[in-house]
Amino acid sequence: MSTRLYLVRHGSTQLTAEDRFAGAVGVDLSDEGRWQVGRLAERLAPESIRAIYCSPLGRTVETAEILAKPHRLEVKRRDGLREISHGRWEGLTRKEVEARFPEEYAAWESDPFTFAPRDGESGVAVLARALPVIREIVVAHTGERVIVASHKATLRLLVSSLLGFDARGYRDRLDQSPACLNVLDFKDPVRSRLMLFNDTSHYADKPREANRSLSKWWDAPDAPRG
Repeated sequence: MSTRLYLVRHGSTQLTAEDRFAGAVGVDLSDEGRWQVGRLAERLAPESIRAIYCSPLGRTVETAEILAKPHRLEVKRRDGLREISHGRWEGLTRKEVEARFPEEYAAWESDPFTFAPRDGESGVAVLARALPVIREIVVAHTGERVIVASHKATLRLLVSSLLGFDARGYRDRLDQSPACLNVLDFKDPVRSRLMLFNDTSHYADKPREANRSLSKWWDAPDAPRG
């Protein structure tokens, strides 16, 4: 029997709406974000969820607590699931970062997987702390269904690694909408299959347009689409 993980990004926040770097910033869900997560809670209410894990940041804790209510479960926090830290960029928009730290930003745009801003984290560093948590969860809940609430970059990096994709392009090629649902089935702690990705049908009629994604590769009108 496989283990099923419901990987969920937290709902919208004010910083989400403003497209600011908000990895390590402690920010609450907006009213819209709580509504989004509420719709997801309704969707997952019939599922036999056995545990709920989350990042310790406020927006993911609140997301997990909303999702936990129908199942009467206590939320389990894991530091390894927190969002990537952008160091001194936290709270700034992309334009502000480009203007204040042009060389650093250019290096990060080129390779966010191995390069980190000053006082921040690389994608490699995020995987080093997040993957062991996923393994812990899969081992502890063999054959069960578990919700894991985390963040945009962390989830994209995890999906890339678990499915064997090149994680260097995680920012350009993968998206995670607020309060989206991803489903991964695990045959064992190292073999997984993606069953659902970035789904928001619980609150949206169609997928969101891929714009304002904090990725110059995507946003540039003449960028290659390879």
